[in-house]
Amino acid sequence: MPALPANVIELCQALVRIPSVNPDGDPGTPHIGEQACAEFVGEFLKASGAEVVLDEVEPGRPNVIGRFPSTGGKKPRIVFGPHTDTVSVGGMIIEPFGGEVRDGCVWGRGASDTKGPMASMLWALHEARDIIPTLPVEVHFAGFMSEESAQLGSQHFAKHHGPYDLAIVGEPTDLKTVFKHKGCLWADIHTFGLAVHGATPERGVNAIVKMAVIVQALDTGFRAKLVELGGVDEWLGASTINLGMIKGGTRSNIVADHCTLRVDMRTTPGLNRNVGALRALTEFVQSIDPTATIEPLPETLPLDTDPANPLLQKLIDCGASLTGAPWFCDAAFLAAEGTPAIAIGPGSIAQAHTKDEFIKCADLEAGAEFFGKFLRSLSL
Repeated sequence: MPALPANVIELCQALVRIPSVNPDGDPGTPHIGEQACAEFVGEFLKASGAEVVLDEVEPGRPNVIGRFPSTGGKKPRIVFGPHTDTVSVGGMIIEPFGGEVRDGCVWGRGASDTKGPMASMLWALHEARDIIPTLPVEVHFAGFMSEESAQLGSQHFAKHHGPYDLAIVGEPTDLKTVFKHKGCLWADIHTFGLAVHGATPERGVNAIVKMAVIVQALDTGFRAKLVELGGVDEWLGASTINLGMIKGGTRSNIVADHCTLRVDMRTTPGLNRNVGALRALTEFVQSIDPTATIEPLPETLPLDTDPANPLLQKLIDCGASLTGAPWFCDAAFLAAEGTPAIAIGPGSIAQAHTKDEFIKCADLEAGAEFFGKFLRSLSL
């Protein structure tokens, strides 16, 4: 790093200008992977006094871990954990890696999600570098790869480096403390029939017709069932289901012998504690069609962190009120391995993943000030 950025805005600009697009799906650019971003963050952390490790999760795709020095024996541990990858740049109407400052905002892919929150965290750590060793907690930083698809970085970190006493995951939350968020289950529902010539459909069994019955039931009765099984969470509302994709048959003149419906369930802690999303879906579908099968895809569990956690209370005392979120993030994977976790950061989720992504400069400065205030409060 030839010269440190002069402020949090310049730091955000520098991060946005480093392409780190998640390679899954259609990235929209040949500039993929988190290596360059992790290396930049690592150099910044070293300049701030941290011991740095690039922990490779997949080839060329490391987590970047910074451990700040600590004096005075064993202490509770906290970790700041934004992610270094971004979503695709396909369809953007601004230069995705420009990092331009215009109209009081930094523009580009990741400015909101989550290079802006990451810049605020890093700048606060840099400015607090002289007091961090004497704080009553150990302070670490982890930049996670792969959050935008599969969340491999946080899962790897949680298994190999946890647990911590609190993880502060970087997301654009308007500097509110997301202590609860919904989980997510994607699943494929399959119905089966008997293929015959389309001229004599009465001789066959149409898998599409069987699926139509299930679709109608999921869109009506199952929504009510989710409320019955999981309740209505004060912060998150009820669990939901979206019927997102359907495919059936092979030709218009053949009775369909197979149909697949992909669903997206967003689940509350109450549903997870009761029967769980997969069991609820399976039992409901098979009560309608016992021959139907349910093929689950990887599931993310809900986040439900105890707000009485004393370190979380410090965030609240600094002005970060509690809130919930319908989306999910790395915090859930850390929590699943025993680390109490929340998500917080400057900026709005409404700007994330957009064709003209940005974050307000004033929000970046407010974020850096907030995280600095939180670090200082730990000594009080």
